Amino acid sequence: MPPDGGTVRELIQAALRDTDPDGALRWHVISLLRERGDLESFIEARRLCAADTVAERLLGVDIMGQLHPFVDRTLPVLRYLAASEDDAMVLYSVLIAFGHLADPRSLPSVIELASHDDPRVRYGAAYALQHVLGEPPDRAGLEALQALADDEDADVAGWAALGVALRAGA
Repeated sequence: MPPDGGTVRELIQAALRDTDPDGALRWHVISLLRERGDLESFIEARRLCAADTVAERLLGVDIMGQLHPFVDRTLPVLRYLAASEDDAMVLYSVLIAFGHLADPRSLPSVIELASHDDPRVRYGAAYALQHVLGEPPDRAGLEALQALADDEDADVAGWAALGVALRAGA
């Protein structure tokens, strides 16, 4: 584990050494950066989102999804990645970040990715949709969520069906 008081760059370097996207060290660092919630953490996450490697972009997206104080600056970066990224895992992480930030302004990007070829991306969309539908829930977003509940991938369909049920009970 990196020292909890390390610089943002030191923390990021430590997280990048953990090659497992669900790794304990990686998520410990993301948690520390979320707690810091400072501009330096946002700037470094934004820099990572523009990096050449998938590992760096994934880390940048995962950090951004935790930086709620910077949602107005984060959404344009994530929406850009949603429209331009080719890697399915980065797109999945973008969608999870949209869900964590729970901002309806991300809804058009989520709807667009809900019909992606890769089931991991559709799973991310099923997760994000229930969080970004807004109040009252956006009709097109609800239709996308209902369509995902009929997805050929059982995990996608199950998560979307849960989202439909939760939204119906709200």
